[in-house]
Amino acid sequence: MQRILDYLKNHGERLDSEIAAATGMTVENVRVAVSDLSAKGDVMVCRSIRFRDGKHIEAVLCRIAGYIPPAAPGRKPKAQTEKK
Repeated sequence: MQRILDYLKNHGERLDSEIAAATGMTVENVRVAVSDLSAKGDVMVCRSIRFRDGKHIEAVLCRIAGYIPPAAPGRKPKAQTEKK
């Protein structure tokens, strides 16, 4: 389960099939682990239906619960002020 958490922290929101391919686990094992993590409140899960080449695919979309990634490095835009 730690592999799944680490993968989601590094890559953000992903489908269960993408997690399985990246971690070397089966999709069924990923779904079981994700449901356990969801019950603990570590991961947020929603069911997703996608269409690829006209083919209906049901998947589970996962992301870390309450995790906000760090801000990207570099300059940030300044606040806009009105000129009179």
